[in-house]
Amino acid sequence: MLPLQTIDRNWTLFLDRDGVINHEKPMDYIHTWGEFKFYDGVQEAMRIFAKIFPRIIIVTNQKGVGKGITKLENLEVIHSNMKAEIVAGGGRIDAIYFCSDLDDNSPNRKPQTGMGKQAIEQYPDIKIENSIMVGNTMSDMQFGRNLGVFTVFLPTTRHEVALDDGRIDAVYPSLIAFARALSGR
Repeated sequence: MLPLQTIDRNWTLFLDRDGVINHEKPMDYIHTWGEFKFYDGVQEAMRIFAKIFPRIIIVTNQKGVGKGITKLENLEVIHSNMKAEIVAGGGRIDAIYFCSDLDDNSPNRKPQTGMGKQAIEQYPDIKIENSIMVGNTMSDMQFGRNLGVFTVFLPTTRHEVALDDGRIDAVYPSLIAFARALSGR
């Protein structure tokens, strides 16, 4: 169980990108900024999170770059514009880590913990026991378990997932629903 009442400025928030912050493209990748569409309420959610969490970190698998069908420079534009819009809305993203590796067993590809370990190395103040991973896939939930953090599942794209799976600590319908639950404690 996610201990909502104890979450304070000592906690870190890890977020997946596609299916959490923005709409996924079914059976494809987001290749350009023009294809990137925020979910409703994300700006408000990020503003709420910025007041609660000293660290907000994106960890995202981006296999399209590794396949050569998403250009690295386009991914950089997407991330730069995403951050700028979130900041303009009063939110914050402290770091974005992505893995473009094609090998599912790459140490940096979720559910492996490489991106989380990179964040801990960059920000030594991160306390794993006071961290949360929010995602929309079981790979995100397994990443959270492997890293040793709490998990929040958003069933935005994977409606077939059993919500009572032991790798899931809490379920919210959207990022804004989770943010409002935190702000309303």
